Amino acid sequence: MNLTLKIWRQKDATSKGAIVDYQVKGIEGDMSFLEMLDVLNEQLITKGEEPVVFDHDCREGICGACSLQINGEPHGPDRLVTTCQLHMRKFNDGDTIYIEPFRAKAFPVVKDLMIDRSAFDRIQHAGGYISVNTSGNTIDANAIPVNKDDADESFEAATCIGCGACVAACKNASAMLFTSAKVSQFALLPQGQVEATDRVLAMVNQMDEEGFGNCTNTGACEIECPKGISLENIARMNREYLSASLKG
Repeated sequence: MNLTLKIWRQKDATSKGAIVDYQVKGIEGDMSFLEMLDVLNEQLITKGEEPVVFDHDCREGICGACSLQINGEPHGPDRLVTTCQLHMRKFNDGDTIYIEPFRAKAFPVVKDLMIDRSAFDRIQHAGGYISVNTSGNTIDANAIPVNKDDADESFEAATCIGCGACVAACKNASAMLFTSAKVSQFALLPQGQVEATDRVLAMVNQMDEEGFGNCTNTGACEIECPKGISLENIARMNREYLSASLKG
């Protein structure tokens, strides 16, 4: 498979970027999208040119680092997969593929296709914890009964990998789906009730401080999410936030 790649190149956060054209040949359908970029970078290095910088780590759909905008879609044309799980058989010989970083004010470009998603870390740090003793006299995991439906919903929310696809898919660059998933995974469990009021207020306030936009209610975030995080989490977070505001 021979492809034309139109890739965003940007020297650093303060430099002006531009789309640069590249040709790659001999790409196999069983290659992942990142393996295809590896082939391109090997060619560039052989020519003495600077390789394209992109973020990656596990390459197993777990870490969320491989966040790329591919032909205008976060993680590309497939569904419920990250970029590292996207296979080149989703494309055709002779295709032109546009590859860009996720676009959001709160996700500044570091270099080329790599962005700074530390805003997500700060949202979690603002309230993503529970005050359970984890040293010394620890509590047995089965000591507190948990309704199975609540446990299942909490686990589903906890599958969010913080890749940022929800932000990239939203025309307002909203982080509501991410933040609500992190709020929900604790709000649904009895262990999370101790800090429930402070948690939702702190995390939503931090989300706003980071410069993310408001929810558009269009649902693009859920569609593009590689883990299928439900919009129900946003509704839950709104209820939690309203309740916490009234208590305050």
